[in-house]
Amino acid sequence: MRKIVFALAFLFTAVTLTAQTEEELKATLATKKDSISAIQGRADAIQAQIDALPGWKKGAFGTIGGSLSNFNNWFAQGAPNNSSGNITITGNAFANLKREKYFWNNSLNLNLGWVKLDNKDIATDSEDFEALTDVFQITSLYGWRLSDKFAISALGEYRTTLLNNFNDPGYLDLGVGGTWTPIDNMVVVIHPLNYNFVFAENDAVFASSLGAKIVADYTRQIGAVAFKSNLSAFMSYEGSELSNWTWTNNFSYTLWKGIGVGFDFGLRNSQQEAANFQGVALEDADNSLQSFYTVGLSYNF
Repeated sequence: MRKIVFALAFLFTAVTLTAQTEEELKATLATKKDSISAIQGRADAIQAQIDALPGWKKGAFGTIGGSLSNFNNWFAQGAPNNSSGNITITGNAFANLKREKYFWNNSLNLNLGWVKLDNKDIATDSEDFEALTDVFQITSLYGWRLSDKFAISALGEYRTTLLNNFNDPGYLDLGVGGTWTPIDNMVVVIHPLNYNFVFAENDAVFASSLGAKIVADYTRQIGAVAFKSNLSAFMSYEGSELSNWTWTNNFSYTLWKGIGVGFDFGLRNSQQEAANFQGVALEDADNSLQSFYTVGLSYNF
């Protein structure tokens, strides 16, 4: 009986000590997390001071997504012998110069994609990767400060495709107006005097025109998270059919040594592009909303 009582007492003591040790460890962990948060807060404050300093600020991040598959005699599916794959590459880079009296912001956005679907039982099927996603945009904005938040500015923006039909169409916006910088990392451009040059072989649909240009851009990195949101809109004074807008968003989360996961999506509206693709007159085009998204591995430079 004495041995049983002693064993129970020992077991109770061991459980109590284990519980106390677990609680102590949890308390210690909570303290460490608070310390890490405090350190990160101080680091973010220092980084904000660095970002506010004059001079060049440069950076780049992107996403790589892809998959490959191959089937032989897989009779459960309609095409038992096939190979398929897709590859997507997106890139975002910026080089911004900040001075007391002026600024010069430059950015590049790239989104390229290829897809392949080869049915090996059909001799006429292509075995090559075909270009699918194709976006190229470069922007340069110069501003002369009238105050901390407002500047008179000039903007040049060029958009086209690289893999298919380079510069057909191509868009070049040149304009002047004002730029508002309400907070760090955010730029809002309003240019009431802007000319939208359109380069294309189909001049029955594509036409250059005078209008207003609006650009809103927010680019920031917080710890392991980098993101960029850009809205670029042209409103033609000669009719809504000649107007267009594009909204792109890019996110990247770094997990290890620059490698992480990325997500990109975009929306676009252009009646000229819709009419050209559908082979109809500009006023008869079904101007549906264009969209894309990409998920994959990312790499921060």
